[in-house]
Formats: sequence, C-alpha cells, structure tokens
Amino acid sequence: MKRSTKNILTTHVGSLPERTSLDRAAPNYRRLLQAEVAAVVARQREVGLDVINEGEYTKEGDWLSYIDERLGGFEQHPPKGGTPVLLQGKDREEFADFYRYASERGTLFYAPGAQIRPTRPHWVCTAPVVYRGQAALAREIEIFRAATTMAPEDAFLTSTAPASFEPYRDNEFYKSEEEFVYAIAEAMRTEYETIANAGFLLQVDDAWLPALWDRIGIGMGLEAFRKRCMMRVEALNHALRNIPEERIRYHLCGGSWHGPHAFDIEMAHMVDIMLRVKAQAYLFEAGNVRHEHEYAVWDTVKLPAGKILVRKQLSGKPRNFRRNILAILPSHP
Repeated sequence: MKRSTKNILTTHVGSLPERTSLDRAAPNYRRLLQAEVAAVVARQREVGLDVINEGEYTKEGDWLSYIDERLGGFEQHPPKGGTPVLLQGKDREEFADFYRYASERGTLFYAPGAQIRPTRPHWVCTAPVVYRGQAALAREIEIFRAATTMAPEDAFLTSTAPASFEPYRDNEFYKSEEEFVYAIAEAMRTEYETIANAGFLLQVDDAWLPALWDRIGIGMGLEAFRKRCMMRVEALNHALRNIPEERIRYHLCGGSWHGPHAFDIEMAHMVDIMLRVKAQAYLFEAGNVRHEHEYAVWDTVKLPAGKILVRKQLSGKPRNFRRNILAILPSHP
C-alpha cells in the first residue's frame, strides 16, 4: 500500500461520474467502455491523485446492483408485506416530509452511490450461494489493466462487503442468519482474491454495517447491535483470510447520503469494530458537517502500528458526491 510520512497522498472512494452515458446493449459497448476507462484513468493522473481506479465504470457506478449477475443461489421474489427495513428508521420518522419529497424526485441516496430505486430487485436465497461472476470480473480487470501501467500500490478495484449485500436479500435456505452471512462471504472470497491476485489493491465498501443503526439498531440496543456488526466483520475477515493485509483498504461509510442525520451511530461505538477488519488502510468518515467532528475519536483510540487512516472529504453535487478526495495518513510508529 502506498504511503508517505512527508506528503499527504490523495485518492478517492471509487465511483466517478461518466462523461457519456454508456448503453450496455450497444454493439460497440466494450469499445466505448474501454475508452471511458482510459479517459478517467488519465484524468485522475492529470489532477494528481496518487491512488486511482477505473471509476467503477465496469460496475456501471453501482456498488450494489453489480453483484446481482455475479451471485448464484438467489431468485427474484415479490417483497413480503410491510415496510422494507431500508425504508424504515428514526430519521425517516422524524423527517418524513423531507424523505417523501426526496424519494418522489429520485434524488435520495441511502448510501454512497446507491440511489433508492423502487424497482430494485428483491432477492431470496433458495439454494447454496455461489460466485458466478468470473467472466465479468475478468473483463473488469482486463479493461483496467489496459488503461494503466502504474505500480500495484497505485491502483485499486472495489468490491462490497457481505454485510452491505445482505439487507437486499432474504434467506430461505440457510439454517441461521450467521450461516447465511458466512455463505455470502465465502462466495465473495473469489472476487476479493481475484482482484488481489491480479496485482491491484482491493477496496471493500461497507456502508450498511453502521447505517442500519437507526433502522434496527436502536430497537435492539447498542450491545446487541455491536455484536451483530462484529459477526459480520468476522465473516468478512473469513473471506479475506488469504489476502495480505497490505493489499486491502476498507471503506466504512455511514452518514454520507444527502438527508437529515439525527440518529446515526457515533463513530466511538464503531471504531474498534472497524479496526477488527483485516485491512491496512481504513477510509474513515470525517469529511462533512454530519460527522466531521468525529475525528476526535483518535484522541483516545490509537491507530495500530502499520495501519493507514484515510480521511474522507465530501465534494461535488449530490448525484456525484462519491467524487471524494481523501488524505492518506500513516499511523505513527
């Protein structure tokens, strides 16, 4: 992992706005995609970013839906009755008028890069979870590799943590919630290891781990919620077990979507859980008025030796707000 004790290095979270709209059905889609990736790689180098990716163009900029075609064992079923957990929460209750207004206009983001979509498929696990995205992932790697000749520590590809896929999927196959989560983790191990073995840094995005606090955590209590989170971190570590720590950066994101944030969980309750993840770099939420004060957690929590803290600074318009600049700060000896 690239690091410096003299300069503030910069990177970004992952998803970048496209210059043009890409149509997957177009006969020349592959050529257009390659051109877009080459352009966004060149642009990142031009502005001086130190650690870059392919803009997540190969995932169509959606860190959640891309996995729909890569995981087997799921079927699309109509949602069960009641309000989905992702549409619940204390913030939604307290600021109902705002959320109704934003939802009707399609401008509401619940997590970085994840716009609420009424038509997002509802998946149900009905068979063993398996990874079947090898061809799509190979294409992703091939396109990025063709666009850059940088050293491995200068380039990353993103994937998503099991805990952030789970809220969109129900389990009707595995005997327990824990068994289900570990099954997703074991399937995702293929993607994680393939990215690392290709020579790129692996970034694991995990927005829903803390973001479920005001939806289910408040009701279950802090201790139970922390235990819930820790199990999912251990499942992620299970999937990362064969990858060297210095090849992994972990993006714990909560509180970035554009809306009121009166009931987010405090970082003081999540920092030890974040540090349990097998990663060298941690992308820490601290760059907006909702959470910028939480840098103070590092006054009492010591960053372990050899770890890197990446401070997140939001910028850009709502639809492009994952266009973030981050400072990579190494831990002190």
